[in-house]
Parts: sequence; structure tokens; C-alpha cells
Amino acid sequence: MSKDRLNFLTWERKAADINAPEHQARLKALEAHAGASFGPGTYIAEHAAIHTQRLIMGAQSWIAGHALVRGDVEMGDDVSINAYACLSGKVRLGHGVRIASHVSIVGFNHGFEDLQTPIYRQPLTTLGIHIDDDVWIGANAVVLDGVTIGKGAIIAAGAVVAKDVPAYAIAAGVPARVVRMRQQASPLQSPETRAEIALRKLDAIALADWRAVLSHHRHADDYQSADASGAVRRSIRHLCDAIEIAAAFGGERDVFDVEPTIQRLQAVQEQTTGLFPDPYHQPQHPLRDDPLALYNVLAVGYALECLGAKPLYPVTLVEDLTAPALIEWLESLPWRTRAWHSGATVDAIATALYFNARYFNSGSNRHVLFGWLALNANRVTGLWGSPTEAEGFLQPVNGFYRLSRGSYAQFGLPLPYPERTIDSVLGHYRAYKGFSGVQFNACNLLDTIHPLLLCLKQTDHRREEARAIAFSLIETLSNGWTRQHGYAFATGQDTSLQGTEMWLSVLWLAAELVGLSHHLSFTPKGVHRFSTPIIIG
Repeated sequence: MSKDRLNFLTWERKAADINAPEHQARLKALEAHAGASFGPGTYIAEHAAIHTQRLIMGAQSWIAGHALVRGDVEMGDDVSINAYACLSGKVRLGHGVRIASHVSIVGFNHGFEDLQTPIYRQPLTTLGIHIDDDVWIGANAVVLDGVTIGKGAIIAAGAVVAKDVPAYAIAAGVPARVVRMRQQASPLQSPETRAEIALRKLDAIALADWRAVLSHHRHADDYQSADASGAVRRSIRHLCDAIEIAAAFGGERDVFDVEPTIQRLQAVQEQTTGLFPDPYHQPQHPLRDDPLALYNVLAVGYALECLGAKPLYPVTLVEDLTAPALIEWLESLPWRTRAWHSGATVDAIATALYFNARYFNSGSNRHVLFGWLALNANRVTGLWGSPTEAEGFLQPVNGFYRLSRGSYAQFGLPLPYPERTIDSVLGHYRAYKGFSGVQFNACNLLDTIHPLLLCLKQTDHRREEARAIAFSLIETLSNGWTRQHGYAFATGQDTSLQGTEMWLSVLWLAAELVGLSHHLSFTPKGVHRFSTPIIIG
């Protein structure tokens, strides 16, 4: 077969073409100069233009001649990139993806907000593109940065994809929209039945994979993984996330050397304050304003509980405050501009009081805390804090989750205004159109589904609308797992321990809301647990 023919009809390649000395030399050169690694049977045509910083190709995948691949590109097994296609920036392709000729997949974008600076001088941004297994993208289609295309989807020729495409959808047009689904739901199947099928499917995969997920994120003698920003930074939280994932499946003692792990976690706690400054980061001063030290009250404290242990010391920073001093702290928080941060601080305070009461026979300041919360809950919104011009209700809704998780949910107390809270959360969800693109992240959806479930323990107000959101989440998340790697925290990011633990929790909460959590082999056991609390008198 002529070399020129293989540039255009690359699917005709034979084992002799793959093993030819000139082709193997081409692969070796790309390993050296393009950060490439290749699975068995991969083939790159002679005139393909490969200019990557990193390229991973799975088994039997191929790139035709005159295709351009640049940036940071990963593809699974049996992927085909046809002639004149262009993949740029951060692009992730699953198994069996088909990319037709003249397709452009652009995993970056130009800045353009500054009118005083020429566009070519403004910085590039990269969210990344994720295309799941068994996707077919037709000729001349364009996929823009930040998009996720679900498993089994088809993108019609000439479409411009600017928003996420769900699994098994057929999308067409400029901009692309879903014109129909490949798998139409049977009219005889109820939402509950479809959700049960989706849960059973995901559960089987997660149950088989969770140990491999932990191994994937273990490097040397420690766990390393991306945080919510997508950056990989050392933190004790990665270990805590790994413990929580194992505990959710009931396997923490199979994976961890328990006593040394307990000692390592207990060593994080500072005796004088009882807080947990992250050992990998210099804390801010005063320590009570350090977000990591406060969050680690939850992360480290609950990880210890997952291992059957407890903190060594009471959190005296909270315990020793006088009532006026605690109220002054609460009122000094930026409720008008940063209600999310303010709610997170309340979460840490309440969790410290929970540990103090459970393990050290103290925690009396919880009465002061709940009194202040009752007086300051907004009767109209059911929330604490104010919306902002830039983000609407994002700050108070997400802050509500953190605040109520550590206080009302943890201590088994009723919320002040559950109906008004449901109205606010549902209105916020719709204002953000159910979240998509980079807004579809574990925080935004966790901070939607947990408040709804918590409020619905007290009322049936708008229950069916909440159930519809839960069913939608179950369908989406059942197709979002990457085999042996878990979940990414947000669209366009790599998989992570944080993303895996949080999305598993979101899935369980959604299943619990519709009465189907018994179909799952895991139950959140740490920060995102929703078990019946121990009510402390």
C-alpha cells in the first residue's frame, strides 16, 4: 500500500505498516520531542502534524495525515482522527471516539475583555474539552473550550458546540442544540426505573474501580491530587479524601495501615487552639482566619472518625470564647459579600463544637451559636447572607450548605424556614440554568442537592421539582465516571480524589432524595455524610 494512501485512508493500515521501521522511528521521535506515549497498535500517518507538550494515545488509535494535534491531548483506545482535523489545547477523548475530517476541537480561548489591549496580546485561558466514550463528531464540526460531550453522543456535520452535550444525544446546528436522543426513554419506564438502572450501572463500575482510583492518585508514600481549582498542591486533604472514599465502600481497614494513619492525622492538630493547620502550608494569622486550618477541622476530624478514632484535643479556640466574643466573631464575617466563606466558618465552628461535645463533654457554646443563627436567618430567603450583583444567590446558597451541614444537620435540629430555603435554592438553580460548562462542578451541585434533601425532611414543599433535579443528576453522573480514575471536580479538569469523593456524595444524596440510595454500595461517611446525627443534649 502506498504511503500517500495511508495519509488519507489510515483505517487501512496493517500490522506491517504499524511495525515498519520508519513508523516506529516516527513514534520514537515523538516520544522524545512531543511528550508522547503510545499504546499497542497505534499509528500516526507520515504527514500528521504533532506538536504537543503531552500526547497519550491508547491501543489501536490512529491519526491521519494532515491532521494537526497540539497542546495536551489524551485519547483512549480505538480513537480515529481523520485527515485535516485539528485538536488544540487541553483535550481528553474517551475510547472509540471518531473525529471526522476538518473537525476543530479547540481546548483554549483568547482573552478579549480588555478593550485597550489588542486581542493577540491578551492571555489565553484553558478550561479543556472532555469527550466521552463512543462519540462521533461529523465533518467540519467545531467544539469550543469548556465543553463536555457525553458518552455515545453524535455531533452533526458543521455543528458548533459551545455547551455540554448529554450522553446519547444527537446535536446539530450553530450553535449546536440537541435535536433528539439516540436512546429514547420508554414510555413504560418511570423516572424511578430509569434512575435505578443508571444507579446500578454506576454502582457496579465504582465498586470495581474505587481501589484503583486510590492507587491512581497515590504517588510515592502519599496521596497527591488536584484541588477544586484543578491545580495539584500538597495537602492533608488528599489523604482525608482517600480515607473517606474507602470508608464509603467499607474498605478503609483493607487499604490503610490504620494506627500509623491515625497518628499522622492526630499530629496535625495544634494543642493550644485545637485547630488543624495544614502541614504543607504556612497558616495565615490569626489562625482562626486560615481557611485550611478551619476546613481541616472537618477533613481531619471526620477522617479520624472513619478510622474509629477522634481528635486528641478539644477545639479550645471555639470552646474558650465567651458568648459575646463568639457573637462578635459571627457578626464580623462578610455576610454581605462572601456568604459562602461566612457559612464555611460557621461550619468549622459548629463541627468543633460537635467534636467537643461528643468526645470532651464540653461544647456549651453551641447554644450561643444556634441562638445567633435563629435570630439572623432571613425570613424571606431562608438563607444567611446576601446575594451579590456578580453572582446572584451563589454565595448565600453555597454558604447555606456549609452552614447548615455543620450546624442543623449535624445536631439534628430543624431549619428555621425550610420552605423559603427551597424556593431560594430552586430559583438559584434555574437562574444558573441547572449549571453547565465550568459551572457544572461538585460544589455547585452538592450545594443544591444537600439543602433540598435537608429541607424536605421537614416539608413536602415543591418536592417534585427537587426530585426532577435529583433524577437529572443521577442520569448525568452515571455517565461521568472515568474508569479507574473516578470523577473530575469540574468540567475540563482531570480526575481527582476530591472530585471523586464529592460527586459520589452528590450521587448518593440525589438517590436518597428519590428513595433509591439502597441501590448503591457506598454511603458518604465523612464531610458529606447524611446519616442520622447523634443528638447531644
